[in-house]
Amino acid sequence: MKKFLFLSCFPLFLWAQNNPNPGYWQQHVDYKMDVKMDVKKFQYTGKQEIVYTNNSADTLHKVYYHLFNNAFQPGSEMDARLQSILDPDKRMVRTFKKEGKEQKESKISTLKPDEIGYLNIANFKQDGAVAITKVVGTVLEVTLANPILPKQKTTFSLDFEGQVPLQIRRSGRLSEEGVALSMTQWYPKLCEYDFEGWHANPYIAREFHGVWGNFDVKITIDKDYTIGGTGYLQNPNEIGHGYQDAGVTVIYPKKTKTLTWHFYAPNVHDFAWGADNEFVHDVLVGPNNIALHFLYKNKKDNIENWKKMQPKTAELLAFFNENVGLYPYKQYSVIQGGDGGMEYGMCTLITGNRSFGSLVGVTAHEMAHSWFQFVLATNESKHEWMDEGFTSYISNSAMNKVLPPKKPEIPYEDAYNNYIYLAKSGKEQPLSTHADRYDVNMGYGISAYSKGEVFLVQLGYIIGEENLNKTIKRYYNDYKFTHPTPNDIKRVAEKISGANLDWYLLDWTLTTNTIDYSITAVSEINTSTTKVALERKGRMPMPLDIMVEFTDGTKEFFYIPNTLMRWEKPNPYPEIKGTVLKGWDWAYPTYSFDISKTNIKSITIDPENKMADINKEDNAFIKK
Repeated sequence: MKKFLFLSCFPLFLWAQNNPNPGYWQQHVDYKMDVKMDVKKFQYTGKQEIVYTNNSADTLHKVYYHLFNNAFQPGSEMDARLQSILDPDKRMVRTFKKEGKEQKESKISTLKPDEIGYLNIANFKQDGAVAITKVVGTVLEVTLANPILPKQKTTFSLDFEGQVPLQIRRSGRLSEEGVALSMTQWYPKLCEYDFEGWHANPYIAREFHGVWGNFDVKITIDKDYTIGGTGYLQNPNEIGHGYQDAGVTVIYPKKTKTLTWHFYAPNVHDFAWGADNEFVHDVLVGPNNIALHFLYKNKKDNIENWKKMQPKTAELLAFFNENVGLYPYKQYSVIQGGDGGMEYGMCTLITGNRSFGSLVGVTAHEMAHSWFQFVLATNESKHEWMDEGFTSYISNSAMNKVLPPKKPEIPYEDAYNNYIYLAKSGKEQPLSTHADRYDVNMGYGISAYSKGEVFLVQLGYIIGEENLNKTIKRYYNDYKFTHPTPNDIKRVAEKISGANLDWYLLDWTLTTNTIDYSITAVSEINTSTTKVALERKGRMPMPLDIMVEFTDGTKEFFYIPNTLMRWEKPNPYPEIKGTVLKGWDWAYPTYSFDISKTNIKSITIDPENKMADINKEDNAFIKK
């Protein structure tokens, strides 16, 4: 594996708040943290200084911090949720039999004092003055010593001590695969304040929202541990561990027991890291000279797949660069750790004891989050479908290219099947549901991942594939390094295509209205004309693509515009005759049109199956 001087600098360009929405603003934060980790006790202490810029027009009298580690304590909100939800996350519960019946027990509920997670705060000051603090579960509430006026800066300082919990969800120690430290959601993290106000949500194992800023972090840890994570290592030749140039000798102090790793991460909204004393560290130069780092356990059954996965990661990076936009940082790390796969700034933590296909697949998904969440930083708690769904769309597209299945498949078929299952189950809730407040985990998972993915695939059906591809690229270009909302992706699609799409965003995300069209009758009304009768059974309107095949082998494409769009899609089949019919207004449940032929073999609504019709059995007519 090619080694090279690890980049201690960062890209020589500045990012602006280039969100095109008039009056848009976002807060800014600069973190400095100095942390010391005790790898025997799994405890750490730290000092934090934050320079906070209030770019809003509001005067702030309070601020809030996330204390995520506090969730891993018996009786926490996360623990309570595990015990009350019908289908708790399997990774977070223990299953056993009692009196012949299967029982489930929250893993958090049985944690001992030396196994829990905690984050204790002390000595909180604002510009040197003591501020009043109050801890409520996983949130620190701070009443400021002095209000922060609009367009003003202030400095917060605090001391913190934490304990890394046993690995249960995302962060923790001693994972099932033996990784010592998965340090995610580990530090006091300032909550976001935006045009909607504060987002001081408790941590119940779902999604995140953070303030854009710069992180300057020093981590002192046992010298045998290798760290990978967010940011650029500033002292590679003092550290070694695969970060230094292969031609440089690293000289440690003779009796050193620890090393201090110094990272700098510009323009991110989170900082995560993983560490282990058995990590193998490989570096591959990827597209655009991006340093791809791979840190994984030195286990015989692990190494082969991790080596094979590395060039595929470079291919994935190239695909995302081409189909979304250029990755804006100079490094990305894939780190073994955590409990599945989770995205963070400039890195991911994934479980590593997987088949080759699974390893590439999870890397594809988590890496894609670098575009859809860590550059396009939606509020995941409120719009989780934009994060998980868009990521699923582009990562599935990428996997179909870099690791195509042995048998040709429709890349998005599973997403459609999952969504239709949920829509028919009676358990669906609107995509506007807060990520923590779905009745069942199954409903959250299918909604966020599958229904969110279908949103984009189906958008391609509505406005055309070429317009969809242009929409994704412009969305990235216009909204990178900001906090886009659902209306933003809708408006980009409208500007690219010229179609009105408010109806689509509304029905698909704010309701559980379903799509259900049918062919109800096909009849010859004379020797040269066939009448086709259609019905809209579902509440959600759509434009209709209809393909007619004749007995002589020829075909004709008919397009029925949705009048709410005030727009017509170009014929997606230029080699086939296309006819644009009169638009179908939503208020009318039925519609009919004539075909100037009678030798009809078949008629099919949505021949490419890109419309999420919940009952496709009545979408086709075959003449017998």
